[in-house]
Amino acid sequence: MRHSLAGLSAKRLRAWLVIFFLALALPTGVLIYQAYSQLKWEAFHQHRVMAEELSNRIQAQIAEHMTSEELRGFADYAFLVVTGDPATNYVQRSPLSRYPTASELPGVVGYFQVDTAGAFSTPLLPATGTDATAFGVSGKELERRQELAQRIQSILNRNRLVHASEGGPGGGRSAAIADAPAHPSRLDEDVALFSSRSPAAASPALREAEEPAAGQAAFDRLNRAPVLSGEAKRQATTGKLGRVEDLKLEQRYSAERLEEQSRQLALQKPDTVPERRARKEISAVAEPQATAPLESAITAPAALADLRIRTFESEIDPFEFSRLESGHFVLFRKVWRDEQRYIQGLLIEQQAFLRGLVQDAFRTTALSQMSDLIVAYQGEVITAISGPASRDYLASTSELRGALLYQTRLNAPLGALELIFSINRLPAGPGGTIITWVAVVLALVLCGGFLLMYRLGLGQIALARQQQDFVSAVSHELKTPLTSIRMYGEMLREGWAPEEKKGEYYGFIHDESERLSRLINNVLQLARMTRNDLQVNLKPITVGELMDIVRSKIASQIERAGFALKLDCPADSEAAVLEVDQDYFTQILINLVDNAIKFSAKGERRAIDIACRKQQDNTVVFTVRDYGPGISKDQMKKIFRLFYRSENELTRETVGTGIGLALVNQLAAAMKGKVDVVNVGPGAEFRVGFPAQSVQR
Repeated sequence: MRHSLAGLSAKRLRAWLVIFFLALALPTGVLIYQAYSQLKWEAFHQHRVMAEELSNRIQAQIAEHMTSEELRGFADYAFLVVTGDPATNYVQRSPLSRYPTASELPGVVGYFQVDTAGAFSTPLLPATGTDATAFGVSGKELERRQELAQRIQSILNRNRLVHASEGGPGGGRSAAIADAPAHPSRLDEDVALFSSRSPAAASPALREAEEPAAGQAAFDRLNRAPVLSGEAKRQATTGKLGRVEDLKLEQRYSAERLEEQSRQLALQKPDTVPERRARKEISAVAEPQATAPLESAITAPAALADLRIRTFESEIDPFEFSRLESGHFVLFRKVWRDEQRYIQGLLIEQQAFLRGLVQDAFRTTALSQMSDLIVAYQGEVITAISGPASRDYLASTSELRGALLYQTRLNAPLGALELIFSINRLPAGPGGTIITWVAVVLALVLCGGFLLMYRLGLGQIALARQQQDFVSAVSHELKTPLTSIRMYGEMLREGWAPEEKKGEYYGFIHDESERLSRLINNVLQLARMTRNDLQVNLKPITVGELMDIVRSKIASQIERAGFALKLDCPADSEAAVLEVDQDYFTQILINLVDNAIKFSAKGERRAIDIACRKQQDNTVVFTVRDYGPGISKDQMKKIFRLFYRSENELTRETVGTGIGLALVNQLAAAMKGKVDVVNVGPGAEFRVGFPAQSVQR
C-alpha cells in the first residue's frame, strides 16, 4: 500500500478523488432533487386545493347574489309595486327605487328596463308627469336620481343598446337602435326569434311585433360571437391585454396524474349547480284610473278604491351576462308579458365588481402571497390581481410569469368569466427547509471530506516518500560508520598500523561506534513514538549536573569534528532544579550539537556555544548555537517535522535521516519543554526551555 502511495502523484490522487466524489455526489443530488420535487408537487397540489376552495367560495357568493336577483319580480323594475294581497290595494315603492342604488352585487350602477317599443325606464324615477314629492322624493334627491338615470342611459347609448328617449330617462319611446337599420338580416332573425316565443306568431299581430323586437335587437346580439376576418379581428383586439392562449404559463406541475385526480374528484363530487330555467309568476301592477291620479294612493290611503290593480302572468328567462365595449358589465333578462318582451337588467362597474367578488376574497388568503389571479372574459385577459401590490390592469400579458396552478369558469350566468391562478413562488414548506439543510450539510460533508481525504492523501504520499528517503538515509548512515570501524579494525588486526597511529585509529573506531549508537537510539526512539510507547522517567536534577553530563558526552565529539566548545551557565542557573529524563535530555543536546556540526561545517567560525539561562517566568532555557548559514524563515517550522529535509544545496551535501530534530521536539514535549529556533547572525540558535521546580542555595 505504501509503495502504491509512493508511486502516486498529486494529479492522479485528485483524479481518483474527483471520481469518488462524483460517485457519491451525483446519486445524492438525484435523491435530494427527487425528494424536493415531490415536496414541490405536494405544495403545488395543496395550493391548487386552496385555489379551488377559493373559487368555490367565490362561486357560492355569486350564486347567493344571483339568487336574490333572480327572485326579483317583473314589477320590481317599476318605481311602485303592489305588495300583499291585491285585494288590499297596498302600494309601496319598489326595493330597486332606493337611492343610492343598493344591491348585494358589488359595483352596481343602477337598474333599467327596456320595453318592446325600445323605451328606456328605470325604477329610480316615478312615471313621467307625476309629482315626485308625493312619493317622498325631495327636489335635490330627484335631481341626483335623474343624473344617475341619465348616466345609465348614456352608458347603454354608448354601447348602442338604447338611444336617448324623447321623454327623458323616466319613460318614453326610444328613437331606434343605432345598428338595427344597418343589419336587416339580423333584424329579421331577432323578429323571428321574438315571434317563435310569442303565442301570436301566426296572427296578424306579427307585423306589429317586428318593430318592438327591433328595439331590443342589440341585447340579442350581445353574447353572439361575430364572424370577423383576420384583419378585422386584429383591429378588434388592438389595445387589449391579450388572450388567455397568449399567456406563457408553465405547465410543469400540470401532470397527467394531477388531471386524473381532478377528474376523479369531479366524478365523486355531485353537481351542486342548480339548473337555470325560465319561470312564470303572477304579477300585480298598480295603474291609475283616468279620474284619480296615482299619487293619491300614496298620500290618501282612503283613495285606494280609485287605483286599478292589474294582475297578469309573466314568463321570466334566466339572467344573461355580457361585457360592453365601454368595459361595463351588464346583467339582463328577458321577460314575456301579454305577448310582449321586456328587457330588465342592471349595469355593473367592472373594476368594483371584480374587486368586491374576486380581489377582496383573493387578498384574504395566503395564496395571494405567492400567486397571481388572472380574470378573463371570453378568453380575453381583462385584469390580473397579485399580492399586496395589486396590478389591476396590465400593460401586456408578458408581465405574467409562473406556473399554471388552477383554471376554472364561473357558473352561469357569469360563465364567460374565467379565473386563472398562476403561481410564481412555490414554497416547499417545512419539509423543504429540512431537505435544504440536509443538502447543505451533505454538501459540506462531501466537500470537507474530499478536501480532508485529499490533504491526507498528499500527506501519506509525502510520508511514504519520506520513509523511502529515510530508509536510504539510514542505510547510508549505518554503512558509513560500519565501514570506518571495519577498515580501522582490519588495519589494527593485520598489524598495518604503526604504533604512533594506533591510538588515533582506536579513537576513530570509538567515535564511529558512538555515532552508530546515536543513530540506533534515534531509530529506536522513533519506533517508540510511532507506537505511542514513549516512556519518560522524570527525576529532579540540577542544571549544573545536567551541564556536566552534556560536557562529558559531547566534548570529544566536538573536538574530533574540529569545533571549539564554549559552555556558559551562570551560578544561579546551575542551582535550578528541573524534573527531566536524564537520558532523553542528553539525547536532545547531542542531536542539537550533531545538527549544528553538520550544517556549520563550512562556516567561517567553527564553534559551538552551549549556554543556559534562567528566565523571569522560572523557566530554564538551554541554547545551542552554531556559526553557519542559519535557517530561512519558511523552514523554521518545517524542520521539526518527521523525515523533513530542506531542499537546498547544503542539505544535499550533508548526511542525515531527517528524524533528529523531530525527536528533539517530541522528547522536549514529553518532558513539558518547548523547542524553538532563531537566527542570530551569523548562525542559528536552538532553544529548549523547561520549567524549574525549585532553587537550592
